[in-house]
Amino acid sequence: MPVIRVIIPFHLRRLANVSGEVELEVPDPATIGSLLEALETRFPVLRGTIRDFGTLQRRPLLRFFACQEDWSLEPQTTLLPEAVLRGQEPFMVVGSMAGG
Repeated sequence: MPVIRVIIPFHLRRLANVSGEVELEVPDPATIGSLLEALETRFPVLRGTIRDFGTLQRRPLLRFFACQEDWSLEPQTTLLPEAVLRGQEPFMVVGSMAGG
């Protein structure tokens, strides 16, 4: 089972009572959805903060990044990149800013 590094926004780290990166074991096949499920399982307080409770869709003001690319619009069944699976790159959940 790959161990994946995850970076979450400051306010979610405070809510989950963690500092720095989170390392998660994600079952194969490691997808965006299985990563988020592992994160919410380990930190139940995050349930509903990153994804909607009912639809499991990404919250509008959060973005997902991996390997310096925006993965926010990818389906949750999308496999994570090899560099993320090997722990070379983190998967990042980033708070976006509204307005202009």
